[in-house]
Order: sequence, then structure tokens, then C-alpha cells
Amino acid sequence: MQPSKPHLETRAVHAGMEGVIESGSHVPTIDLSTTNPLPSVELGGDSYENLATGGTLEPGQSAVYQRLWQPGVARFETALANLEGSETAVAFATGMAALAACLLASVTAGKPHVVALRPLYGGTDHVLDNGLMGTTVTWVHSVDEIAAAIQPDTGLVVIETPANPTLELVNIAKAVAGAGDVPVLVDNTFATPVLQRPIEHGATLVLHSATKYIGGHGDVMGGVIATNEEWAPRLRHVRALTGGLLHAFAAYLLHRGLRTMPLRVRAQQETATALAERLNGHPALARVLFPTLPGCDPEGLIGTQSEGPGSMLSLDLAGGYDAATKFIESLKLVSHAVSLGGIDTLAQHPASLTHRPVATEAKPGGGIVRISIGLEHIDDIYEDIIQALEA
Repeated sequence: MQPSKPHLETRAVHAGMEGVIESGSHVPTIDLSTTNPLPSVELGGDSYENLATGGTLEPGQSAVYQRLWQPGVARFETALANLEGSETAVAFATGMAALAACLLASVTAGKPHVVALRPLYGGTDHVLDNGLMGTTVTWVHSVDEIAAAIQPDTGLVVIETPANPTLELVNIAKAVAGAGDVPVLVDNTFATPVLQRPIEHGATLVLHSATKYIGGHGDVMGGVIATNEEWAPRLRHVRALTGGLLHAFAAYLLHRGLRTMPLRVRAQQETATALAERLNGHPALARVLFPTLPGCDPEGLIGTQSEGPGSMLSLDLAGGYDAATKFIESLKLVSHAVSLGGIDTLAQHPASLTHRPVATEAKPGGGIVRISIGLEHIDDIYEDIIQALEA
């Protein structure tokens, strides 16, 4: 009998740990070396050329310099690729550095045009809208518009699902079909590979702000792209030349975060789902935005494309901007802060913060407050939200 593939929880614990026990350790060591001895002039030169142009460390070669290759980063990449079901992964200092590498790789390949489906994270929207990376963009508002927006120089189609901050769901397979031969990049930060694996639905590049659920504790920054062996060297090349490598200690923390991520994500999702149901219909709210509520998943993507709705929850306050401001400032247990995916519950006002640079026509409504549900007891989170709504 063929051995069955280990479950995701098991792989989360053991992926990327190859050789650790054999080395006499129980957890990966942290190698902080910025430079590495070169075996000879010739091998040193060969090693440098290989790594600086997007290769990986070959047997007998030197790692040369931390900007080019780092063992802890490589372990984290192996683990993340295992969970996403991709051939490989490339890690960066932040999620935006990871996105920038994808855009630069497309631009340098003569494909500067991007088709992007709104809504997106405000930072992604901003960098695309102002063309900072040398890209041009065509914005679409439906998967059905992607095919018509493709041009001869289109290098990427960019989508996010669930979308930030409205939690709208995007059919990845339909987006891939509409894109044709153009690679589709999916921001999978909200769902994580615990709940959604875009590679299985045809995506070429899967983006994570690893700062969020992967790190999980609000104390480390990072970004990572899960992809194939064709794209990975291009991304590593950009990373080596622009200096966007993830730091060794950050890689250690992110790899550690991966190992508990399934437990955290599912516990947070359970709380978020129950909270959405409790809050739905509250008179102070125009609507509650959450994928499992009626009308929020018209295509039935929860249970088919993704295994659950996640733990992001958005409230649209009936009183608009002023009510949202008062609500945010009345919270006591829940922290008013950007970011998400950590163990504590955070709330922020996208229109005035993360989506402030977004064009007026695409900016979230002034009454929308985005909440990242943490690991506190549901009753405590609920009571804080209710007292802030009453305020």
C-alpha cells in the first residue's frame, strides 16, 4: 500500500525540518553570518554568479553572502511551498518587497502591463496605480472583465481573495481562464494555505504578507511568493540585486509560526464565524461583511475553492465615517492598529489608513471598519464590540 500524504497539520510541523535531527538539534539553528568562506577563487566566482543570477546553492559551492542565499530562509521557503503545494517559494523582507519583485520581473521581461481586480490591499493598489515599478495597469471590477483587459504586453493578472477590506470572494479558476496564458498572482494573505491553495486552481504566483498569519504574533515582518521553477529564479535574481532578502532571524520566527498556523487560523475562524452571526442585524450596522453570511458567497466558493471563510470581519456602520470613528475610538479590549492575523484582535479604518492612497472611486466606504479576530474568548471580543457600537 502506498503511504498516504500527511495531513496539513502534520506537514506544518515537519516541513522544512529536513536534516535538523541528523545535525544533533531539535529546532533549526540561526546562522547570522553575513559572509561565508570561499573554497577557491574559481569556485567562489562560480558560486557568486550562480546565486546572483537567481540560482540556488549547489553542492560544493559557497553561500558567499547573506543577500544571495541564507540557510534559514531556504528552510522557511521549503516549508511554505510544502503547505501551498507549489514547486518552490521565494521569501522577502516584506510582503510589498515580494510584490515588487513580481512586478519588476515582469517589467524586465518586457511585460509591464498588469490587469488588476479591485478591491485589493491598499498598498498593492497604490503601487500599481502610480506605476512606481514601471508598470501600467488596467483595473477591472469583475472576473468576467479580465479577458477583455489582456494586452500583448500584459505580464500579470493580480487578484486577492478574500479581498481587503470587503472580504469579497474571487473565483480563482475563472480568473485563470480569463487570463489565458498570462500568469495569475493571488494574494492569499487572508486565507493562508490552511484554508485556500490557489496553485490547485491554476494560479502561478501566490503572495503572502508573512507578517500576518504566518508569523502570527505581531513581532516579525516578511513576505513570500509560492510559485514554480520557472518564476523562482527570476524572483531570486531580483531579490539578490535589490537586497530584498528576508533576515535570518525573521526566517526562524516565520518558520516557527508556520508550525502552529493551522491551529491558530482554525480557532480564529471559529470565533469570527460566530461573531459575524451574532452581530448580523445589529441596528447600528448597515451590514456585516463576512463570507458565510447570506449573499456574501453567491458562487459557493466556501467549501469548494476554500475550506472556510477565514477570520477577517468587516463592519459597515450605519452612521458612516463619523460613526466608524467613534466606534474605533471606543474600543477597549480590541486594539486600534493596522496589520492583522495575530493572536490579538485588531481593528482599523481602511478608508483613512491602509486604503488612504487608493483612488476615490475605489476607496472603501467611510463606515467600514476591518477587524482581525484574535485568540481571545469570543464573549470578551463581542462585549467590547457591542459597547463600542452603543457608544
